[in-house]
Amino acid sequence: MILVTGGTGLVGMHLLLELTRDHTPVRSTFRTTEKIKEVEAFFAFAKAENQFKKIDWIQADIIDVPLLELAFKDIIHVYHCAALISFDPYDFQKLLKTNVEGTANVVNLCLSYQVQKLCYVSSVAALSKLPNNPITEENIWDPNESNSVYAISKYGAEMEVWRGTQEGLDAIIFNPVIILGEGDYTKGSGELCNHVLKEKAFYPKGSNGFIDVKDVVTLMIQGLSSNLTNERYILVGENTSYKDILQRMATQFSKKPPKKSLPSGFLTLLAVADGFLGLFTRKRNMTRASAKAMQEVKRFSSEKAKQQLYYVPTPIDETLKRIKLHLEATKNL
Repeated sequence: MILVTGGTGLVGMHLLLELTRDHTPVRSTFRTTEKIKEVEAFFAFAKAENQFKKIDWIQADIIDVPLLELAFKDIIHVYHCAALISFDPYDFQKLLKTNVEGTANVVNLCLSYQVQKLCYVSSVAALSKLPNNPITEENIWDPNESNSVYAISKYGAEMEVWRGTQEGLDAIIFNPVIILGEGDYTKGSGELCNHVLKEKAFYPKGSNGFIDVKDVVTLMIQGLSSNLTNERYILVGENTSYKDILQRMATQFSKKPPKKSLPSGFLTLLAVADGFLGLFTRKRNMTRASAKAMQEVKRFSSEKAKQQLYYVPTPIDETLKRIKLHLEATKNL
């Protein structure tokens, strides 16, 4: 049986959709019944209601070892997708608890239950900007860089996976860029779509990498079933500017595109003001690190994935067409 942690997230539910196409038994963890309903609605949109019925759901949190251990019975392969995404410094301890300690729990149970292979979904945030540009798998973590709290937690999680490999666990790590696909448009990468749907006038000056969620899922399945072990792969379909991706979304969704760039000085001022407000609210929406990241020109290389996993990127415009259909079906457009 296959176990998926975080099956109710963007990657998780698309992964479950693919895994349930055949007769392989699949189990997934969930935290709340509301999240299962979101996955069920997505399967209904994909006309895969019968596939949804194949999933063995078990309520468990990766930081709750006794409950999580119940999910590992008869498991031979694990896809670890569960994670907390936040760039708020006030969430640092929560990030360490979920992403680092939670991953350590998954790794320990994989070792205890003699799981054959673990596939871990990390992030390019765990990689350094140097020495290679575009960024490759050789750009290992640099603690001296201005790293976000999220990046620190993902790096810590990776260290737990590599620790597991030293203790005999076969594992493969994927470092995707910004993942686009049908899902929740109120958080994560979905906020880009929401930005366009609200016809906001401004766009960040920087650039980043983008990839179709279906590409990520395909490569995860391929990587776990392959003989490749103890390797990492950057997953990027296209490198482009935020301005370009937002304008392409606007064209696809028939919305007014953002036309004004966010001034660097304004973002810095906003981060300072937000920091002062955070002293009272204990919450940050904008930090100096995130303001800087929005202005950076970042490029990533997926040559290793192309050579070893024969990766052929899905054009992002095709991804956006699918998102449009989903938005229309869910009456968000």
